Amino acid sequence: MKFLTFVWKNATRRKLRSSLTVFAVAIAVGAVVSLVGIAVSFERSFLGLYEANGIDLIVVRAGVAQRLTSVLDEKLGGRIQSISGVKRAIPGLVDVVSFAEAGLDGVVIQGWVPEPLYFEHLHFLAGRPIQKQDGKTIILGAILAANLGKKLHDTLEVFENQTFEVVGVYESYNVFENGCMIMSLAQLQRLTDRSHQVTGFSVMLEPEPGGKPLDRVRHDIESLAPSLKAMPVREHVETLTELRVCHAMAWLTSAVALLIGTAGVLNTMVMSIHERTREIGILRAVGWGQWRVVRAVLSESLMLSLVGALLGTLGATVLVHLLTRLPAANGLIDGHVPLDVIGQGFLIAVLVGLLGGSVSAYRAARMLPVAALRHD
Repeated sequence: MKFLTFVWKNATRRKLRSSLTVFAVAIAVGAVVSLVGIAVSFERSFLGLYEANGIDLIVVRAGVAQRLTSVLDEKLGGRIQSISGVKRAIPGLVDVVSFAEAGLDGVVIQGWVPEPLYFEHLHFLAGRPIQKQDGKTIILGAILAANLGKKLHDTLEVFENQTFEVVGVYESYNVFENGCMIMSLAQLQRLTDRSHQVTGFSVMLEPEPGGKPLDRVRHDIESLAPSLKAMPVREHVETLTELRVCHAMAWLTSAVALLIGTAGVLNTMVMSIHERTREIGILRAVGWGQWRVVRAVLSESLMLSLVGALLGTLGATVLVHLLTRLPAANGLIDGHVPLDVIGQGFLIAVLVGLLGGSVSAYRAARMLPVAALRHD
């Protein structure tokens, strides 16, 4: 009998117990792949929003724990624009609202300067961008429009007693932007009582012979006022408090599931070795060395873990895809689980298999053939 066939027969000898072990590992790996995958997907979607638009630096108020609470004077934009190497400094104001009747919480509103240049990357499915002469008008991302059930020329109460007309429905390459609403910067300043204030500036740099003058411009911007913080877009995204909390909660929840999975594998292997004590004694008596016994036990444990990892990954992929259909998550995640997160899930499954089988492997290898054969 081939070695792997022998291991497979041992792993499937107690079908119910092995199935429960595989299920425990699948839950653990599925938690990692789905929760961490969602966090990573959201981070990459947010990062892509800046990079695809050619944004190099994000300027916000220094020292704020949450970037959405950043407040800067709108006039700083002109001073940033005058710095050598700066191509454009784009002001922006961000706020968050909820639409309880549609089951939507945390819908992002962006206040933009109504100039055609800023809307070039959007593909309008209906209507047009907001314009300077407009009054109370908004444009909706395709996902948000579908979730709200709104179409061109419909009205929407954004804030209490503040109704806006939908003058455009757009589609963006970025899923995060598809779930947003955009109005003029002046209108959002008025509604949030933040006259001449912005959340921050998105800065585009002019290329130079040696590349873009990132470090120099960053220093020059921060020299304008002690309250300014200029960050490359990747640093800005990776240090967002909301994303860091999201990552921490994902791994914390996954860690609990991993402990359960490891305990399940450990219990299964301990029971399996106990029931097969005489069999192991016979194998030792016919010439199996300690290392081969260890290989057999760990291979069995790894086989159960990898089957669980495969099922958990498939289940997590389906779950993440289904979540994108829910209004609360639609527009925040794109339903794609990154391959590196799947790789992490399988690596964790290998560790679970090794940890869960190590105690049993050590115990089996230490058995004396004579004592094992006398075991009842």
